[in-house]
Amino acid sequence: MKINKLKINSYGKLKEKEIDLKEGINIIYGQNEAGKSTLINFIINSFYGISKNKRGKEVSDYDKYKPWVGEEFSGKVEYELDNKEKFEIYRDFNKKNPKIFNENMEDISKEFNIDKNKGNEFFYEQTKIDEDLFLSTLAINQNEVKLEDQAQNFLIQKIANLAQTGDDSTSFKRVIDRINRRQLDEVGTDRSREKPINIVDRKLQELLNEKENLEKYKNFKYEFEEQENNLNNEIVNLENENSFLREIKLLNENEKIENEKIKIKENIKNENLEKINLLNNKINELKNNNKNIFEKYLENNFKNKKIKNNKNKINNKKIKILNIIFIILILINILQFIFIKNNNFKYIFLLTVPTFLIFYIFFINSENKKIKNKEKIEKNNFEKINLELINLENEKKIIENNLNNLNEEINKIKNNFNLKINFEKEKIKNNYLNKIEKNKINNFINLENVNFEIEKLQKEINDKKLKLHTLDLDKKNIEPNLDNLSKIEEDIVNNNEIMSNLKNLNLSFNLAKEILNENYEKMKNSVTPKFTESLSNNISKITDSKYKKVMFNENEGLIVELENSDYVPANRLSIGTVDQLYLSLRLSMVNELSDEKVPILLDEAFAFYDDERLKNILLYLNSEFSDRQIIIFSCTGREKDILVDSNIEFNYINL
Repeated sequence: MKINKLKINSYGKLKEKEIDLKEGINIIYGQNEAGKSTLINFIINSFYGISKNKRGKEVSDYDKYKPWVGEEFSGKVEYELDNKEKFEIYRDFNKKNPKIFNENMEDISKEFNIDKNKGNEFFYEQTKIDEDLFLSTLAINQNEVKLEDQAQNFLIQKIANLAQTGDDSTSFKRVIDRINRRQLDEVGTDRSREKPINIVDRKLQELLNEKENLEKYKNFKYEFEEQENNLNNEIVNLENENSFLREIKLLNENEKIENEKIKIKENIKNENLEKINLLNNKINELKNNNKNIFEKYLENNFKNKKIKNNKNKINNKKIKILNIIFIILILINILQFIFIKNNNFKYIFLLTVPTFLIFYIFFINSENKKIKNKEKIEKNNFEKINLELINLENEKKIIENNLNNLNEEINKIKNNFNLKINFEKEKIKNNYLNKIEKNKINNFINLENVNFEIEKLQKEINDKKLKLHTLDLDKKNIEPNLDNLSKIEEDIVNNNEIMSNLKNLNLSFNLAKEILNENYEKMKNSVTPKFTESLSNNISKITDSKYKKVMFNENEGLIVELENSDYVPANRLSIGTVDQLYLSLRLSMVNELSDEKVPILLDEAFAFYDDERLKNILLYLNSEFSDRQIIIFSCTGREKDILVDSNIEFNYINL
């Protein structure tokens, strides 16, 4: 990979800057405070984003490099990977995510993973180098190689750390010691007393003892609950039986009511029968008592017809006689008018005719009247008695009709009610088939003394409810102990969880130590020899074979072979040599970081090298890293002069 171009719109003190970089060595020259460190930070922040966190610094990079006025806080980097794919990264540092373009100027930003904290991870996906690894290997600044006498041991320790763990800031022994201290403080051991695992273990034992003492109340509760369930079931069964009997009782009462109604109607029927008998007696008595009148009336009625006929005959004879007499009188009067000359006698005799006529009329009327009066009296007596008989007969017929209707009604009521009673009984039986035993249903359905059985059941229900209430009181009396047991069980669960977490944490500590030991052994057996071999080759080339071999052992730490083949501890070397050793260590690691040849950034890394050491390191960089872009930031012309004298091509940029 190589960076082709940097375009800075505004970043710290750098504004409107364009810098073209090339393959191989690039020297960016500038006086102190010219912005060399700002430029290297621009490159790093363009790839990984700028942080608003201080990360141990006095001021965060964002606050440090953000322009004071309203200039655009942005820039662009053009680069290409080893496979010749070209990209442009434009970053507005006020935003978390950049815009990434391919060589066709297509925005491919969304093709890469976006972490919610770190933002777009395009550079990591392309190189497999994260920011921390980049800063600890590929970006080397003056502060990391500048050492005072008192810091020499510190740098040697960092080299030893790299040899042991692969991380210059991590010491294997210190890590193990720190894990042991944390394990003791955060977990504890069987021999410790006041550590978390010991405290939790004692607490668990106390809780388990308390739980054992309170378990009996739990058993009591189960017994109470079992009795309570049994009583509730018995009460439900009894109440079902009681309810069934009450329905049967109600049905029986309805049956009694209906029977009473029928009985009333039967009584009415009997009363009607008695009335009919009474009426029959009255009719017979009336007929018997007035038998003469009836017979006489009938006889007279017959005789009267005869008498009337006879009378009519007699009357007809009398009338005929009277008519003859009347005719004779008229004839006499006519003759006497003709023959008698005495007028007085004539008129006197003439009066005999009207007189006779009057007598005749009177006589007829008198006879008729006598007959009519006699007939009337007889008729009135007969009609009176006959009317009474008719009324009695009519009354009897009405009662007989009512009696017939009543019989029909009684029969209908009986039939309908019997059907209804049977239907209701079957209905009640079906409703309780799943609630009451079948044999009990059959017994109850035909039970005579239902009230007694209901009272008996109700008493039994009340007794069981009283017993249930007593159980409930007993249960409430043990509730505090059960609540305490529940709390203890909850505390046991919580403490078991704490104990489990502590054991898991302890397991994690042991596992971490085991993995560290395994890795340490692997490092010692495989990585460290290769590492020290690479370091030896590098230091030999950098020091012009003055120091040929570097080794590490657990007893003496980092040791260096001198020209006379003797070995001395690294802390006995000069500060300049240790500087070279540390720089060679960093450079020996870059080829192991990634398949991508990421540029090496050196910011005033040789400020304290003498000319001989500077020449050696530059020649070493040119020969060993010819396939990698190297960007050297310098405030002197020494690097330029050495490269010119050595006929080494380079790209020179005056900042």
